[in-house]
Amino acid sequence: MAHKISDDCISCGACADTCPVGAISQGSDHYEIDANECIDCGACEGGCPVSAISEE
Repeated sequence: MAHKISDDCISCGACADTCPVGAISQGSDHYEIDANECIDCGACEGGCPVSAISEE
């Protein structure tokens, strides 16, 4: 199950820095996770300072 970034994202980029497969990129409003690339490791969830990432 891939992870999802909510609208609570503050676009700090911390999640992108923690993703081992580069599945996270800056979207139009906030960072987004490419579900096809996500390996469901959860590293991004732990790296988000505002808890904007959860399992989809």
